[in-house]
Amino acid sequence: MAAVKKLNPKAEVARAAQALDLNISAAMGLQDVLRTNLGPKGTMKMLVGGAGDIKITKDGNVLLHEMQIQHPTASLIARVATAQDDITGDGTTSNVLIIGELLKQAKVYIGDGLHPRIAAEGFDLAKKKAIQVLDSMAQKKCSRDDLINVARTSLRTKVKSSLADHLTECIVDAVLAIQKEGEPIDLHMVEIMTMEHKTDMDTQLIKGIVMDHGARHPDMKKKVTDAFILTCNVSLEYEKSEVNSGFFYKSADQREKLVKAERAFCDDKVQQIIDLKREVCGQTDKGFVVINQKGVDPNSLDALAREGIVALRRAKRRNMERIVLACGGTAVNSLDDLSPKHLGHAGLFYEHVLGDDKYSFLEECDNPQSVTILIKGPNKHTITQIKDAVRDGLRAVKNAVEDQQVVPGAGSMEIAIYQALNEYKNEVRGKARLGVEAFATAMLIIPKCLAQNAGHDAQDCLVKMLQEYKGVDRPVGLDLSTGEAFY
Repeated sequence: MAAVKKLNPKAEVARAAQALDLNISAAMGLQDVLRTNLGPKGTMKMLVGGAGDIKITKDGNVLLHEMQIQHPTASLIARVATAQDDITGDGTTSNVLIIGELLKQAKVYIGDGLHPRIAAEGFDLAKKKAIQVLDSMAQKKCSRDDLINVARTSLRTKVKSSLADHLTECIVDAVLAIQKEGEPIDLHMVEIMTMEHKTDMDTQLIKGIVMDHGARHPDMKKKVTDAFILTCNVSLEYEKSEVNSGFFYKSADQREKLVKAERAFCDDKVQQIIDLKREVCGQTDKGFVVINQKGVDPNSLDALAREGIVALRRAKRRNMERIVLACGGTAVNSLDDLSPKHLGHAGLFYEHVLGDDKYSFLEECDNPQSVTILIKGPNKHTITQIKDAVRDGLRAVKNAVEDQQVVPGAGSMEIAIYQALNEYKNEVRGKARLGVEAFATAMLIIPKCLAQNAGHDAQDCLVKMLQEYKGVDRPVGLDLSTGEAFY
């Protein structure tokens, strides 16, 4: 008796060749959407949400996250590409293009009777050879100029070239500032702050910290130079007990004593801060700034303001570690053993008011190991676009610093892999060599798309690059301005 199959009557069932065609079509469809994004000459895509919000981008990761993909294979490819972005920070568009082209080239051979498993074996052999070619092409040790080129390459594919060149130095300096010898780079130590203000070219690197709140007392100074910084997590206000409790008194005198005792509890802490300020500042013009993670009540703010101390309360927890790394000193949880060694230092502290929002800047730190990239722009979608680009640029520079290896771009890497695989396929026995051949041809999708997006003839550019590569023993790339090969 034949096997009984019970299927959902509404389900679509595709088997063997039909399923293969469906999967390859899905990959090629995704490739067609993203191919115009590739490279510095790629086009922007405008995404409009259901609520009318606009996002303008050519970042493949953003597009794949925002697109409503129904086909399961296309969805899987999108997840693979976005997973790469999460790990390496870039290369999403290239990933989708290469996957789509691999399947497209495999389809040609499979249509002639090659089994998909044999094609996959050829792909594996080609992949190992391609990795060897990459290692041989890699330039060991990255100077600051190399890191700037890495950042510029990444950023120019996300934003206009003038802005990319402006952001490049900010990103490289930010990563080098937080780098510690022998330790992995923690990009969380680069705070990204946004201000809807001025133009995108006013985006800058602050070698210090920017916080999105300010002092809460009108008499406190708005600008302080040569300031000592006290970072603390101490409550300078009345606190309710964690359990239900009550106080009973028989007379008004007892009540007054109780209020005074409660007030004295806070006043003693404030006095300890004031004493420390007098000890380190004396009669000089040096400033004193208190940044507290917990609350500071109005009476305490009053007392601090009279002494010329600037106090910020309710600082975000993530900033507490960054402030110590930027300004030095130690974050204290108790004021009992307070001493000058706990203090950090900043050359300049000032407050910037923008509408209803306040921003506090700690700048001119001696040796900041935590910095802030302050992104400015005239509207939200410009700021979002820059933010996505900065994130990718930071990851690209971090990878280059940690790996201490870079490979040449402009399609040169793909041309080198194509030539190496064409020679290598003669060493492969059996039908697997067809998979190697398909892999080699698929690599050319990157220089092809770069040429097409720059307005040049793709075949013409490819022929020039391949001819040049055979004549010289070094990488040959494509000049997008002229359409000529260069090395």
